[in-house]
Amino acid sequence: MKVESHGIEFIPESERYGHPRRLFSIWFSSNMQVTAMVVGALGVVAGLGLGWVILALILGNLVGGIFMAGHSAQGPHLGIPQMIQSRAQFGVFGAGIPLIAVVVAYVLFFAANAVMMRDAVKRVFPVADDTALILFGAVTLVIAYFGYELIHRLGTLMTWASAVFFAAVLVVVVYGGSEGTAVIEAVPATSFSLSIFVLVFTQAMSWSLGFGPFVADYSRYLPSSVSSRATFGYSYAGQVLGASIVMVVGAVVTTAAIDVQASPAISLADLFGPFGSVALIVILLGVLVFNVLCLYSGYMSTVAIFSSMRGSTSIKPGTKLAIMSVIAAVGTSVAISAQDDFYSFFGDILIAQVYVLVPWTAINLMDFYVVRKGNYRISDVFDPDGIYGRFNTPTIAVFVLSILAQVPFMRMNVYQGPVGAFLGVDISCVVGLVVAIVLYLALARIVRFDSEISSEKAPSRQS
Repeated sequence: MKVESHGIEFIPESERYGHPRRLFSIWFSSNMQVTAMVVGALGVVAGLGLGWVILALILGNLVGGIFMAGHSAQGPHLGIPQMIQSRAQFGVFGAGIPLIAVVVAYVLFFAANAVMMRDAVKRVFPVADDTALILFGAVTLVIAYFGYELIHRLGTLMTWASAVFFAAVLVVVVYGGSEGTAVIEAVPATSFSLSIFVLVFTQAMSWSLGFGPFVADYSRYLPSSVSSRATFGYSYAGQVLGASIVMVVGAVVTTAAIDVQASPAISLADLFGPFGSVALIVILLGVLVFNVLCLYSGYMSTVAIFSSMRGSTSIKPGTKLAIMSVIAAVGTSVAISAQDDFYSFFGDILIAQVYVLVPWTAINLMDFYVVRKGNYRISDVFDPDGIYGRFNTPTIAVFVLSILAQVPFMRMNVYQGPVGAFLGVDISCVVGLVVAIVLYLALARIVRFDSEISSEKAPSRQS
């Protein structure tokens, strides 16, 4: 299989291929792994009853999936990576501001995935903790370097393997394996706390929102003739079903007093006795898919930042390998330093990224669907002197103000805003969403961004 030749540049129509159903497999498989399962476990550990945890998880995924799939539908229409398209809102250089936050999120998730797989790697290969983290990062690097097509093929394979595996986990846990007893019957499911319910909802929504900055990277090769409805539908179904199923499994497994916090991979593999080694391989490959997405799109976002300064659109293979290697090295270093206090670290990642991603996603989607209605001058997103300019200061101001508006409502382990502490719940994402939408639509009426490209007839092709 050839290494992907394209980077952040526009994908010509002659090189477009594939069917949107591939989007179901890539997003279903990327969710069907233990990183997502841990999100489901967090609510139970915090003390919320199983029934309420399941409801909050499903609602969070249903809401977050709308934003995620909305971004996915941009890929075939524009033929460029997701965060490159943000240059139309923030300016060619200005897009680097949200991009920095996105790259940081990718690195942190890369580290989180490695920590969760550390013990699994050690069981397969008798190596030390740090070596296991390095090995997992190295395999991720190789797959990510080959790029788009290998990622999709691996996603298709893991869709089936992971679905069978997690179905087996649920059967074993609920029916007690060979014991034949339902181990969760005696666990109360009615314990309720509004603050924890909102926290679980936010964490689940954050999980889906986290795919937003890179989701179009994996749909940009589809022909522009593919309908937005099909792209949205396959992406939404894969995301919501995959995330909801695995998170619910995580909640059920945790309620059944199976410890998935110390080492989720080992805990699940041990459920299958002599077949534990097979289960472990499926678990490792499942998380590997997600980790590859983090590295691949971390590379795309990093290139998008620095290429804007040079005005370049193509990246040489050696440069690609170097950039990916640096990102993988940083992520592995974070994993090594954070491995002893992982779960408070992971919970804060899920919440903190919402504070940045909600304003960005609101601005991006409002611009695409409401303001410009999908009409963009693609050549100008690569040109600092084009119609989108170097820095779109008003949009950047909206982005910053939307983040600042959330500060009083925040509730994290490291910080609690005064309103969040008073209410006992974190509603900052709702505040950030509303503020960003209202301010950006008001700004668009004043500046009339849509008039910039009113003459464009074929926005998915370079002018």
